[in-house]
Amino acid sequence: MAGPGLTLGAVAGEKSGDLLAAGVLAALAQAEGGLDARGIGGPSMAAAGFERWWDIEALSVNGYAEVLREYPRLRRMREDLKRRLVDWRPEVFLGVDAPDFNLDVERRMRAAGVPVVHFIGPSIWAWRAGRIDRIRESVDHMLLVFPFEQEIYEKAGIASTYVGHPLADLIPPEPPVAAARAGLGLSPDAPVVALLPGSRASEVRMMAAEFMRTAAWLHARRPGLQFVLPASSAALFETMRATLADLGLPEDLDLRIVAGRSHDALAAADTVLVASGTATLEAALFHKPMVIAYRLAWLSYRIMRRMGYLPWIGLPNILCRDWVVPEFIQDAARAERMGAALLAQLDDEPGRRAIGQRFAELGEQLRQGCAGRAAQAILAVRRGPGR
Repeated sequence: MAGPGLTLGAVAGEKSGDLLAAGVLAALAQAEGGLDARGIGGPSMAAAGFERWWDIEALSVNGYAEVLREYPRLRRMREDLKRRLVDWRPEVFLGVDAPDFNLDVERRMRAAGVPVVHFIGPSIWAWRAGRIDRIRESVDHMLLVFPFEQEIYEKAGIASTYVGHPLADLIPPEPPVAAARAGLGLSPDAPVVALLPGSRASEVRMMAAEFMRTAAWLHARRPGLQFVLPASSAALFETMRATLADLGLPEDLDLRIVAGRSHDALAAADTVLVASGTATLEAALFHKPMVIAYRLAWLSYRIMRRMGYLPWIGLPNILCRDWVVPEFIQDAARAERMGAALLAQLDDEPGRRAIGQRFAELGEQLRQGCAGRAAQAILAVRRGPGR
């Protein structure tokens, strides 16, 4: 090393991974007095001093059919990345999520003698359990964000550490409802429904229009409702505004599209309509009742359905091992069905409190000081046994 600190190769596969990795990079830099980290990442990682050889958007592909179309480009990029990493030889390689891309890179790095850590175990407990053998070949140490995963990896003979979930450390235990409503210009008295159709363009194309139709369905039955829809990027903000204009919904529908501010929207909400993914866990950490929905390209859905093992797709239900909140998948994700489920939650104050309490307990379980624990585990892998 040319200077103090750790040399770290890293790949984060999507925006949520960028946020998750950034905190770990900052903790590593603090612990080691510096950090030289390079690879594929996003703006949050860059703000933590990460050198982006490629931007995270290069990996933002959703679903099997979509990946097949992009495979030649992704393969070329992955081969270029492996060559650059092997030439550089960092002390540790960190793969953040994106197992279909990262496991291949990790296997190559491990073969080159670079210790490999993977942050956020692939969802082998939900689908593709056979991937455990590939993980064993590719990864020296797994960093797990859910406590029940540790037993799975122990049985498979893969070293692992439960570090808690970083989102649980970022989201306050007591959501600032009044401040969030004031900041968004929402009335403190009328109920609020947050709409989160996804953070990727492919998800927004699939879900945004139906989420807006759901708002119109609810508005027809409860004209006083307020709706807030956060867009995760400037491009998606414009896409959602155009979608809303094209739908021709009632002019008195109080639906506000805001740039970013998803956590404000969640804090302000009485209930949430949310696309399956990390945002469902965020909603749970804000103690919010929700309705989970998702649509995929037809081929992608058929493949995933055949490989699924659990009755749930939403993380809150998976973590609670129960149908705490309803889910609507593919053709079931229609405005009238999702709207009816949201209306039932709005009309059930004791039910909303019970869901909120269950999610508050879940948050306590996941709040472990993730970034610091992950950094210490990575440094232990760098040192190796007995060093």
